Amino acid sequence: MSKTTVKDGVSLDRERGGAPRTVGGSPAFALLLVITGAAGLLAAWVITIDKFKLLEDPGFVPGCSLNPVVSCGNIMKSDQASVFGFPNPMLGLVAYGIVICVGVSLLARATFPRWYWLTFNAGTLFGVAFCTWLQFQSLYRINSLCLWCSLAWAATILMFWYVTSSNIRHGFLPAPRPVKSFFGEFTWVLPVLHIGIIGMLILTRWWEFWTS
Repeated sequence: MSKTTVKDGVSLDRERGGAPRTVGGSPAFALLLVITGAAGLLAAWVITIDKFKLLEDPGFVPGCSLNPVVSCGNIMKSDQASVFGFPNPMLGLVAYGIVICVGVSLLARATFPRWYWLTFNAGTLFGVAFCTWLQFQSLYRINSLCLWCSLAWAATILMFWYVTSSNIRHGFLPAPRPVKSFFGEFTWVLPVLHIGIIGMLILTRWWEFWTS
């Protein structure tokens, strides 16, 4: 027999032995998924539309091409913009839509089993790894920066760390007690540090341009 309890705003469906069978999420966590998913979806939508306009008219200049460095057009014209044989943001249209659906489900007090959360975590891990590769390509190979891409990067980083934190705190990912305690209190440190490092790389990569 199972029972559902609520602890710290998180729904826990537990088996008789006390181990969580399914886990939901707090309203704050659910809203974070909805907001980051919406931000990523917006970025993917705008980039996709501009990409198709660029395919129709090679002389089209996207609105976010502001200068030689902040140039979405250079990014869209690169080989890296279609890694899987189609524009990368089309993958984002699906992935970020799923994130929004999960967030809305949590707001409705839905709970999910361990395999679901681990699969979701694997998806966010793939997302943050792919974004990291794109960041390297953008800064050191294409030599241009896309503001919409940057929004998607930040959204993906946030959702990855908070989904990972949730899985660690609920025992779905093995971790020693100090690590669980850290994620319970200071999860925000990791995405802030992660985004801060990327910001510093962007700043130093084009330091002469920013300061000229």
